[in-house]
Amino acid sequence: MTSNPIGRITKIIDPGDALGEVLFGLIMALTWTVGSRLVFEEEGLNVHELIVATIGCNVAWGIIDAMLFILGTTFYKSRRLRLFRQVKAAENESEALTVLANEFPINEAPFSARSADTDALYRSLLTLARRADPVKVSLSKGDLSAAIAVFLLVSATAIPAVIPFFLIEDAHLALRVSNLFLIMLLFVTGYAWAKSSGGRPIQAGMTMTCLGLLLVAIAIALGG
Repeated sequence: MTSNPIGRITKIIDPGDALGEVLFGLIMALTWTVGSRLVFEEEGLNVHELIVATIGCNVAWGIIDAMLFILGTTFYKSRRLRLFRQVKAAENESEALTVLANEFPINEAPFSARSADTDALYRSLLTLARRADPVKVSLSKGDLSAAIAVFLLVSATAIPAVIPFFLIEDAHLALRVSNLFLIMLLFVTGYAWAKSSGGRPIQAGMTMTCLGLLLVAIAIALGG
């Protein structure tokens, strides 16, 4: 069992999904810290309100995202049960194979396959479906653990945003450091995303940074 918390999280939730949640949390935190500079420029920066708002917003969205994850997982499992029943109810083998082909289109996979191989794959799936028995759709312990991981990832991204305010007395300097830190984390997130998916880390990091800042600008322009 690994002692690395990141390693434990990626065993619970897909690494790509985990990085997506981190990206979402960073954008939410940046929306508050970047937007606060515009909102409080004339009135003065209220550090306490900014810290509470940043943490509170990310925690709230962490809860919402976790609930959406649970709903999405339930929908996915219900869809698979529905597929199983469609295969069972098919009048003949050809109809059952068509149902499987529509659900798992090989032509959308990142590889090419010969017609004979594709047919063999669908027939293997059909054999498994006919031998299996339907199970009740319910959330597993792993699903609940993944939902908790989603909540923690989105919520935890508020921490690097508020740390500078506890270490730097000058509120405006702390705000600049906070923004810089979050922007650097956008790059790190894109870099890690590319490393886990076989992409180009530097290019992905720069793209993620630009995309994140663009989304922050849109959120602020539309009222945050």
